[in-house]
Amino acid sequence: MKVSRKCKAFWKAMKMELREHKSSFIVFVILRAVVILMMILQLFNRNYENVFLCVLTLLLLMVPSFVQINLKIELPTTLEIIILLFIFSAEILGEIGAYYIKYPFWDTVLHTLNGFLAAAIGFSMVDILNRNERFSFQLSPAFMAIVAFSFSMTIGVIWEFFECGMDLFFGMDMQKDTILHTINSVMLDPAGGNHPTAITGIQEVMINGQPLGLGGYLDIGLFDTMKDLFVNFIGAVVFSVFGFFYVKNRGKGKFVGRFVPSLKKKEADFLHIAEAEELAAEEVEQREKLE
Repeated sequence: MKVSRKCKAFWKAMKMELREHKSSFIVFVILRAVVILMMILQLFNRNYENVFLCVLTLLLLMVPSFVQINLKIELPTTLEIIILLFIFSAEILGEIGAYYIKYPFWDTVLHTLNGFLAAAIGFSMVDILNRNERFSFQLSPAFMAIVAFSFSMTIGVIWEFFECGMDLFFGMDMQKDTILHTINSVMLDPAGGNHPTAITGIQEVMINGQPLGLGGYLDIGLFDTMKDLFVNFIGAVVFSVFGFFYVKNRGKGKFVGRFVPSLKKKEADFLHIAEAEELAAEEVEQREKLE
């Protein structure tokens, strides 16, 4: 009975949380409907891998509300909408729609945005501690900016580790390849020394006697990984600079405020409200049975 009440209260709190932010709720409903339609289409096509991606996307779309309910953290509407669109763009458009292949800039844009958002999350964690009365220290704006930058870059590196692991152990191609026309390598040094030797104007590469037909040398993921980390770096630096001035001006910046989560106010704790309502409903139901 207690477990059932908690489950009901949680889902009721999820609904209350979603409806509290009307703009993000509308985006959530639209994206969820599109994903469900896509999942049905993939079922008819018997593409079960894409069906799994759709199910994963539906779960990920609920993460912002889940975080707000369980961690008691308030996500600004702007941040919540961007997170929802980011998930949809990465999973549905990027993977199922093959936007990563059709539009080479798609992956770059998402990694830049990821760097920006991760810096915002790292910044908010320190900002919440800074504003908490139970802690007696106040961190400087420069330190908070450094933490935000470091957190974002750490997330970016861990993601690249994940991509590399998926490619190595599961035969994926998450680290997309790059066609090069010039390479430099010490392994090509005729004297066997440590002097890089360049090969320029590469037009074709043959593997086991068969030409690849790519018009150049096939780099396996290195340039893609470094490009992803570089644009993540740009996104992290941009937010860290904005965050520095946001703290410097005592939180008066409207732009940064749209991306910085904060602790929920007690009156907005929907989980406790929902649990109280479920408990009251159970008590009424028990009284009616006794009567």
